[in-house]
Amino acid sequence: MRLLLESAAVLILLWSCLVFVLAGRDFYQILGVSKSASTSEIKKAYRKLAVKYHPDKNPDNPDAVTKFHDINDAYEVLQDDEKREIYDRHGEEGLKNQGGGDHGFGSFFDGGGGFRFHFGGGGDGGPREIPRGGTIHMDMEVSLEDLYIGKFIEFARYKPVAKPASGTRQCNCRTEMKTTQIGPGRFTMSPQQVCEECPNVKYVLEEKVLEMEIEPGMRDGYQYPFIAEGEPHIDGEPGDLIMVIKTKKHGVFERRGDDLYMNLTVSLRDALVGFSVDISHLDGHVVTLHREKVTWPGAIIQKPGEGMPNYDDNTRRGSLFITIDVDFPRGTFSDEDKEAIIAVLGQESGQTTYNGL
Repeated sequence: MRLLLESAAVLILLWSCLVFVLAGRDFYQILGVSKSASTSEIKKAYRKLAVKYHPDKNPDNPDAVTKFHDINDAYEVLQDDEKREIYDRHGEEGLKNQGGGDHGFGSFFDGGGGFRFHFGGGGDGGPREIPRGGTIHMDMEVSLEDLYIGKFIEFARYKPVAKPASGTRQCNCRTEMKTTQIGPGRFTMSPQQVCEECPNVKYVLEEKVLEMEIEPGMRDGYQYPFIAEGEPHIDGEPGDLIMVIKTKKHGVFERRGDDLYMNLTVSLRDALVGFSVDISHLDGHVVTLHREKVTWPGAIIQKPGEGMPNYDDNTRRGSLFITIDVDFPRGTFSDEDKEAIIAVLGQESGQTTYNGL
């Protein structure tokens, strides 16, 4: 009986392994999201991981390149409602079968989406990396209002695209060593082009409109990747375009992390007897600041929950810190005014004692 149970356990284990292999990779786990994740959450997770494991940032880490492949494959499927539904029902193998044998799943990742960072065979039979164009980093100025509310920004990218052209071009795509006798018992070896001509190409500028989603809480310096939208390579794949968020200076608010800071100037009268003021926030809602007691110059008043939304959890918000400046009256008071002030504040207010050294 015990032997039968052990055999059954082994069979169950083997079957689980077989199911796992047939199911393929867990795209949700690769992106670190739940199966109920929204498209916005999937995009957010993808952008973070794509920047972290980009081959340009990990030139000596082959594991990062593999991870980068998996991240792009997972995003290519999960951001598409139709592919995601097939994957949820039948796994990665279902996507391959859905595409029609050997030409299905590969079209999703190997050129169809333009996301794959390919590796091909080298001249010696070993693996070699396909050459890639340069990665471009460009700044995108974004207002503090857009970072508070969120917004979609469209911009035009004029990208050089290789097109067939008439004629041929010289290349060094393939060379062989040639031995030449230069004297009695003397020889020299030199590389010689075997392929002297290749199909000619020319670069043509093409306009492409790209869309960038500014999500609430994104921070200054955030890198937004556009895969394969960078510099082209005549014999390989294009690089990537990385848009870097730069926050425009705001006339009222200053951001520090998830907190907002501002200065508010009140009159001396309001500082002494109290005041109520409405502050228009970044999305137009009103924050009311009400004081009934004396407010001294430089006082900082905190309004919890009125700062920036947290990028990772928009249900959390920072605080708004308001520094009070007091606008003292200019000029001189009449004797009657001075007596009235003294009567309110007391005689001691006009006497100053210096206790310093």
